[in-house]
Amino acid sequence: MSRTKRFLSWFAIALGIGVAFFAGWVQLPYYSLGPGPAREVQPLIHVSGHQEFPSEGRLIMTTVRFHSVSAIGALFAWLDPHQALVSASTLYPPGETVEQETQRALSQMDQSKIDASFVVLRHLADYPDEHGDGALIEYVSPGCPAEGKLYTGDVVESIDGTPVHSQDDATEALDATPSGDPITFTVRAGGETHDVTVTRATCNPNVDRPLVGIFMIDAFPFGVQIASGDVGGPSAGLMWALGLYDLLTPGDLTAGLTIAGTGTIDTRGGVGPIGGIQDKVVAAERAGATIFLVPADNMAELRDVDTGDMRLISVSTFKEALDALQSLDGTSSSA
Repeated sequence: MSRTKRFLSWFAIALGIGVAFFAGWVQLPYYSLGPGPAREVQPLIHVSGHQEFPSEGRLIMTTVRFHSVSAIGALFAWLDPHQALVSASTLYPPGETVEQETQRALSQMDQSKIDASFVVLRHLADYPDEHGDGALIEYVSPGCPAEGKLYTGDVVESIDGTPVHSQDDATEALDATPSGDPITFTVRAGGETHDVTVTRATCNPNVDRPLVGIFMIDAFPFGVQIASGDVGGPSAGLMWALGLYDLLTPGDLTAGLTIAGTGTIDTRGGVGPIGGIQDKVVAAERAGATIFLVPADNMAELRDVDTGDMRLISVSTFKEALDALQSLDGTSSSA
């Protein structure tokens, strides 16, 4: 073999290796988006100080999964009818890093768990009239002084040394503090108590006064722990609420069935729309669900979707979802 042919042969091999490496390992600025795992919610919910009534059926939350792709991964995603290719800018707002988006999604998940618990306890007990000790942080405003110092789920026990037994106590203590002075919060989180100092600042374009940047509610009358793992976003709120309600009440809200669903929830019990509804229908079908609870504002997106034997139920409030499930075995709503 001549020197030229030998060179061309080696060049071709090197080029092939380079192309294969690029196609299989170099990540493109695109993501594969499709159905994620479906998880049973009740085993993830634990309460202390209240009797539990586990169900025979299953309440399932559905998710959407996305991950960055190489050229080969993009090809497989393009060929899969249940996958979509989307640009990074579709998932991550301009100027937001992957780490920031992840933290934002996890914070949304934490808020959804608190809001779901608020709704259920308001239905079943005299909460918030009867509540636990302290003020529970329900939301932390992005860009405000509290961000990165105080967190959704923290329980405020005192403010500048003044004991806090309720959300009203917390509000009074904050109102008594001059706006330019640092404020020391004593908070309980993860079984530990620590101090956090924050100084108000103007951080909301709709509010012309300095803020700490937190919203608080009365602490729950007994312990509620929900383990969401690495799943983020607010769309499991409805299913957390149904799972907690079923766990706290006698009987079986599922009527022994596998029931999937999705939807955000607010403290008034409103169920809001979510993204990726068609992917979540596929996830529900794969989990063997016979019923899928759909936010009313998402129903139009499923008009032409074949769901086989799985029944879709449109809901706009927690009460509607509760009534729909309680009608499965002929019981009436007690909410």
